[in-house]
Amino acid sequence: MKINFPIVVTAADSDKRTLTGRIVTWGERGLTSAGATIFEKDSIDFSKPVKLLLEHDRTKPLGKLTEITNDEQGITASFKLAKTFAADDAIEEAIFGIRDGFSVGVKINEWKNEEGVLMIKSSSLQEVSLVTEPAIDSARVSEIAASEQTEDSEATAEDTNNKEIKVSEINSEAPIAPEAVEAAQTPTVTANYVAYTKPRVDLNVTAGQYAAAQIRAIQGDSDARDLVAALQIATVSENTGMVPPNYLRDVIGIIDSSRPFIDSIERAPLPASGMKIFTPKLGTQATVALTAEGAEYSSTDTTVTFQEDTIVKFAGAGIINQELLDRSDPSFLDLYIRELAGSYAQKTDDYAAKIAADGADSSTGSTIYKSIADGIADSYNVMRFTPNKLLVAPSGGYVNIDFANLLGAVDGSNRPLFAAAAPQNAAGLVTQGSTNGTIAGLDLVVDPNYTGNTGGAKVALVYPTQAMRFHESGTFEIRANVVANGRVEIGLYGYVCVVNRYPTAFRKLDIA
Repeated sequence: MKINFPIVVTAADSDKRTLTGRIVTWGERGLTSAGATIFEKDSIDFSKPVKLLLEHDRTKPLGKLTEITNDEQGITASFKLAKTFAADDAIEEAIFGIRDGFSVGVKINEWKNEEGVLMIKSSSLQEVSLVTEPAIDSARVSEIAASEQTEDSEATAEDTNNKEIKVSEINSEAPIAPEAVEAAQTPTVTANYVAYTKPRVDLNVTAGQYAAAQIRAIQGDSDARDLVAALQIATVSENTGMVPPNYLRDVIGIIDSSRPFIDSIERAPLPASGMKIFTPKLGTQATVALTAEGAEYSSTDTTVTFQEDTIVKFAGAGIINQELLDRSDPSFLDLYIRELAGSYAQKTDDYAAKIAADGADSSTGSTIYKSIADGIADSYNVMRFTPNKLLVAPSGGYVNIDFANLLGAVDGSNRPLFAAAAPQNAAGLVTQGSTNGTIAGLDLVVDPNYTGNTGGAKVALVYPTQAMRFHESGTFEIRANVVANGRVEIGLYGYVCVVNRYPTAFRKLDIA
């Protein structure tokens, strides 16, 4: 995490070309858009030499650190300024109080949250900047000792060094105020923590606009870097388009809602490493038997093996010409990313359902309802778990067992079996205009992603939730890279593994 913490310039010497001031005070509290922030004592490592910048712009260095002191109150530092026009202006601006704030940039290594206060325990000093407006308006120069020589002065160099202008002559009503966190400009797309006193860019953006900003930031666009940096601390309540720090997890949340079959089985995260999952599997079970007095006990050797399942990757990418990226609205990227996410959802859902259909055993009845009843009984015999799900395709189901035919099924009096406007049959209830409902006590799962088994047959499946487990990686990445030919590649990928724990607990329905 990286933050910038503005404070106050306490002295400036134009002859020696130095600026001096306390850059942090231990234990003092500042308020930011991220909440209250406090540096604990000795929480900044300043062993690395740093530069003095202008307004956190790394392309505008003013000087370098020459002296730094750590005491019980905080850290005081002095900077030697280069002999440049920008440095000359900086000294004059500090003297006259028009750019008189120090702002330190630190990389946070260790922190904690105590009742809403960000307590910084360990950090490293990255840079210090001269800024126009500190986070707290009253954090101004408290004292300036600056040698000044006018054009008509005939004073000697020694006289000049002894001539001082006090801050009381310039701004006598500017007390030192608590430090507060200020904005950082960072040309990186990694998830660093950046805190702001107030937003400097419009943070209400879409996923496509964010991706476009990432690309332009890599190319050196300063406005895009500001947007990327600002979005690292955006919150759901403040910015409807992004959810930090794991915006990509929000995309996964959108995908989950369109995967009916995966939602109907057990879910689990993937292990941290490896490309296989090994699940213990009981073979021969221990047994007991009716035993007469004094007779030998029944004895059966048990066997435990491992079921091996492979982790696979689902990925998609596209290449976009630079002209299309630069000259079109960012909504093109937004649409493209949504298309990739939608395809990812469909393919992973169908992948898991196909494995279930391929491993399923058959249950046959003379009618739709009787085949469902047989499937319930057969599935129960496998796991001793009562099945609770019925998967069907919207249409085109094997032996006409699908959502369309369930809606159209009637009894001998031509009354709807499952889609009655007023429930009058015990077979089940499916509300017309919705895919929700129950059939013979089973939750109905209508899956438009389902393409059937390997042979393309969209068999209806009766099964318990516990029969299969779907493992998925906890991270989901969108990558945007500028390549050598000036094109941009947008990619999306994720890792999954299907553990079909009880294949024959899935019963594919047939009608004889």
